[in-house]
Amino acid sequence: MSAHVYENPLITRYATRPMAELWSSHRRISTWRRLWIALAEVERELGLNIGEDQILELKAHAESIDFERAAYHEKRLRHDVMAHVHAYGEVAPKAKAIIHLGATSCFVTDNADLILIREALHHVRAGLVGAIDALAQFAERWSQLPCLGYTHFQPAQLVTVGKRATLWCQELLLDLQDIEHRIERIPFLGVKGTTGTQASFLALFDGDHARVEELDRRVAAAFGFAQTVPVSGQTYTRKIDTQVVSALSGIAESAHRFGSDLRLLAHEREVEEPFESEQIGSSAMAYKRNPMRAERMCSLARFVMALHSPTAQTAATQWLERTLDDSAIRRLTIPQAFLGVDAILNLYLNMVPGLIVNKAVVAQHVDQELPFMATENLMMAAVRAGGDRQELHERIRVHSLAARRQMVEQGLPNDLTERLAKDPIFSGVDLESVFQPANFVGRSPEQVKDFLASEVEPIREKYPQLLGQTRDVHV
Repeated sequence: MSAHVYENPLITRYATRPMAELWSSHRRISTWRRLWIALAEVERELGLNIGEDQILELKAHAESIDFERAAYHEKRLRHDVMAHVHAYGEVAPKAKAIIHLGATSCFVTDNADLILIREALHHVRAGLVGAIDALAQFAERWSQLPCLGYTHFQPAQLVTVGKRATLWCQELLLDLQDIEHRIERIPFLGVKGTTGTQASFLALFDGDHARVEELDRRVAAAFGFAQTVPVSGQTYTRKIDTQVVSALSGIAESAHRFGSDLRLLAHEREVEEPFESEQIGSSAMAYKRNPMRAERMCSLARFVMALHSPTAQTAATQWLERTLDDSAIRRLTIPQAFLGVDAILNLYLNMVPGLIVNKAVVAQHVDQELPFMATENLMMAAVRAGGDRQELHERIRVHSLAARRQMVEQGLPNDLTERLAKDPIFSGVDLESVFQPANFVGRSPEQVKDFLASEVEPIREKYPQLLGQTRDVHV
């Protein structure tokens, strides 16, 4: 690529090579040619005067695409599909007369889009399964480590590091359900003609409706589609694009939440993303370890989420049987939504396996807040040891306020536990037992275990070939 023209960073920096190649011009036009071949083959099977030698010639040149010659024809004809019909006909002259027979442009453009979208959804599914598996491994590893839980980013009750990870994982599981549904339900446009009436094909087959229906079914089957859209204008309904991009936007939503949480935890120094031996966190502040992968994830996620709006607007503003104001925007939004999500999933598979949990910092934060959280348990234990509930409450209140004042006014550690240990009113209580962090995480470890067994294991069993993924990123 030239350094003197704009380069899309989704291609040059962020997305994987397979996803970038999927949306390439070569893949797109070679898919058009496969569609023309399939159309000719089925038309021949159903009785049209198309020779086997013509089909063999088309197949022989399916991948040898002269883009410069096509550009010449497009400049002359001002029509991209017809430019490639002419370019194909020049290298397959025997078949020139039957290329695109009975079809309109959307036969190749729309059907190719649906083929590429379905393949791209399979790539996304693979990345999702890998990310789910990685987060599940992280959750299992840290299922029992108590940490501060936060509401409003203020210390609340304890959870475990692993339990928090199940929240991130659960959102990706919901995204996976959506992606699987889209893969299962995506239809083919099929052979529908200029306004969706199949009139041109009905004329080719001398008014034989059954053969037109069979043509539609067989061409779809040639590309592995079990269904075509039941009715259409010249295009398939752009509602399908909205549904697909909505599913991709959902992944971006989950990623933004995950990336934001990592950035908050990095600030607390509890969890850090991988940091390589020669990595520089700041050009000025050499000591810094910025959460740049998580920040990039949030940035890409915002981009993908923003693509849902123009996709919905396009679906909402189609005119009658066809308008062309969808063409340019779809060339931008659909590939880039997939490229953006691909880059996001790449970050999951790079970050999660190498996440660093700073156990000492996690424990320090728990120690700072747990004495306040545990005071109700302490009071109950002291009552059982024979104390007066109201008197105990007052003593706890006094000690708590004093400890808090020392923390905020002098920046000293929380010494509530020591204050309580020196107070004779609590002499009958085993303070060490009362202030054990594991006693305050509720069912967090059990919830992790149950979640992995009921929600993640079925995914692992369904996609064993997609487990254990790691990926590199362009940092």
